[in-house]
Amino acid sequence: MIRPVNQKGWQMNDDAQNIGNLFKQKRKETNLSLKEAENATSIRMVYLQAIEDGEMSKLISPVYAQGFIRQYATFLGIDGDRIVRENPEHFNREPTPEFSYGIGTLETRGNPGSGAKWFPNALWIVAFGLVLAIAWYFARFLDVV
Repeated sequence: MIRPVNQKGWQMNDDAQNIGNLFKQKRKETNLSLKEAENATSIRMVYLQAIEDGEMSKLISPVYAQGFIRQYATFLGIDGDRIVRENPEHFNREPTPEFSYGIGTLETRGNPGSGAKWFPNALWIVAFGLVLAIAWYFARFLDVV
């Protein structure tokens, strides 16, 4: 069965609304505000609201969605692992057809100056040899050696 996909590549389903309602109902039963839940879970209020509204596409990624659901569920006394296990369609991302350039893309680049890698090392070796020669000369000149 092909499910509709939104702009971020998330699969959508009406079950997300039911999950969100469960979270919202449980939070209201415990007489907590979203701000209190945010302070207790360290999950931004925007993401908690997205979970309660059943809008998984507003969460950062499917992996974050799983973590947020588990953490928020644990805080509210709900079995978050069961929710994630029974609703895997909310945490799968369809591959996006577009290719976006940026961090993580591979491109072949030329290596500028790759032929002269030995030159700085050669300069250090020559400088070291010169210092040794001067030290030996002064040692002979002062009759230390």
